Amino acid sequence: MDEKKTVLCGANSYEMKYYFNEQFNGIPESVKEELHILCVLFTEEVGGVFVIAFEEDGSVVLETNADDDDIYYDEISSGLMISEVRRKRQELFESLSLYYKVFVLKEDISAYLKEEE
Repeated sequence: MDEKKTVLCGANSYEMKYYFNEQFNGIPESVKEELHILCVLFTEEVGGVFVIAFEEDGSVVLETNADDDDIYYDEISSGLMISEVRRKRQELFESLSLYYKVFVLKEDISAYLKEEE
């Protein structure tokens, strides 16, 4: 994981653990629950480690990786699943990006409201 990224949440199939960055506790509970389910289901399906993070500019990135000796992890399937998750949850990720830009980067929200009109 790049040091310039800020991890929002992630799941680890090896340790059977879920992580949520408490810096983002202001996110509504329903969204936190959706992220939790998304991360855990991803790692149950594909294995390895799955992380949702923010780039410096606020864009959301989805990353997955696995231990070198994990013979069950399929890189191709994990890439396809990331594409599917990104497509199906596009609105969620756009909202998270906006949240990051407004509450973390302290950008002016009026610019984003004008784009929507």
